[in-house]
Amino acid sequence: MLYSKCLRASFNCSLRQAINPRFIHVGSSLQQKVQNAEVEMPPCDYVPEPYEGTSFEKAKEIRKTKLSPGLVTYYKNPVYIWKGHMQWLWDTNNKRYLDFFAGIVTVGVGHCHPHVNKAAKAQMDKLWHTTNIYMHPSIHEYADMLTERFPGNLKVCHFVNSGSEANDLALLMARIHTGNFDIVHLRNSYHGTSSSLLGVLSHSPWKPNAPISFGNFATMNPDVYRGPWGGANCRDSVAQTQRTCNCSPGQCEASDKYVEQLKDMLIHCNGKKVAGFIAETIQGVGGSVHLPKGYLKKAYELIRERGGLCISDEVQTGFGRLGSHYWGFEANDVMPDIVTLAKGIGNGYPMGAVITTPEISASFAQSVYFNTYGGNPVASAVGKAVLEAIDSDKLQENCNVVGTYLLEEALKLQKEFPGFVGDVRGKGLMTGMEMVTDPELKTPMPADQIVPIWEDCKDMGLLLGKGGLHGNVFRIKPPMCITKDDVNFAISVMRIALQRHADRQN
Repeated sequence: MLYSKCLRASFNCSLRQAINPRFIHVGSSLQQKVQNAEVEMPPCDYVPEPYEGTSFEKAKEIRKTKLSPGLVTYYKNPVYIWKGHMQWLWDTNNKRYLDFFAGIVTVGVGHCHPHVNKAAKAQMDKLWHTTNIYMHPSIHEYADMLTERFPGNLKVCHFVNSGSEANDLALLMARIHTGNFDIVHLRNSYHGTSSSLLGVLSHSPWKPNAPISFGNFATMNPDVYRGPWGGANCRDSVAQTQRTCNCSPGQCEASDKYVEQLKDMLIHCNGKKVAGFIAETIQGVGGSVHLPKGYLKKAYELIRERGGLCISDEVQTGFGRLGSHYWGFEANDVMPDIVTLAKGIGNGYPMGAVITTPEISASFAQSVYFNTYGGNPVASAVGKAVLEAIDSDKLQENCNVVGTYLLEEALKLQKEFPGFVGDVRGKGLMTGMEMVTDPELKTPMPADQIVPIWEDCKDMGLLLGKGGLHGNVFRIKPPMCITKDDVNFAISVMRIALQRHADRQN
């Protein structure tokens, strides 16, 4: 029996935690209070044992001296997490947090999901690893189950260990199959940080001063909030911009204008042929930018006219997270030639995959490609269990219902704080909130203003991501098993943090 009760709010434990850093004991429970307002964290039926291990101070010393100085650490007073259960995390003081970032959109079915844990442990007792030159059952069972979830001729799996590996491999496949070289991508895109992927990464803070962009061309990002064109019904979502338009039903003039920019770039910057086009349907690191309706369909047509393949990066948007469909490309009514997967594919286990057609796979197989750990027995068992949990726990449906509710409640915050909540966007549980200092000019909120809001949320027990080119977008992408009660708590915490920000500005 799988863990479908993660979708219900009927937890039985009485554990409650103070929403400020101190625990206020009331009888046998921990009650949450913020100033004069009481906000209760939804109860959880799991209580972790006391932490025993490396101290926080020792860990900080090791991080400072023995880990890469480029390793980003969230928060002025970092969280030191040691335990996870479904949508919950605990620090070493056993303070509980509601995780609304899911390990950067990675923990889909829930932290330490019992069914996934059981499958991993069972496989570890049988066989951890053997080369894929030998046959073993789990990779074949997993490939069969995974490809059943894809439409059309997307039926061949190439297993790797991360999203960067998957996207790197996808670009190589496109170049080999087409015999062309140029790759087209979107400005504001992020597809990984391998040496080849830095060329299709359009965020200057990520790009080193090195020759990395040969053969890669970025077209204008179809951002209907911040870009030159956008309207009131551009997105396939309950969350729209506050811009106006005169589009009739089924039309999107903004989308057409962004397609014209792509066409112009292809005419002036590329040769007659391209190898491929890669895009997310909702940009993750880029700040949850939701592409307008119809854009991908017309973009795919332009790429295919020039002999290129279309690559859908589903590393963050896949596995039902958008709610309406299992894959983001399905929500855009397109059929890619190659699909890349990672993050939610293993619920935190390091996995990735490239799914493509038999014809493209055959072209790629003209030279030897081998990945030591891709599709290893434990990874395959974990991946299979994740698919089973998504189905059994009805997580795609939950993303649709609870995700829509989350967006509707976030839109209420935008109405309450119109001076600095510039845009709410996304679909399902792939959402974002862009913070500004001037709603008309859309001036990005600077770090010295957005960070205190973010820190307040953390201190009150809510973990959010932060992203976008300017670092001014709250990335709200929780495990797919959250409940409406969790949303109510998160919105209440954000409301308090936003009100504190408003008070600081007055």
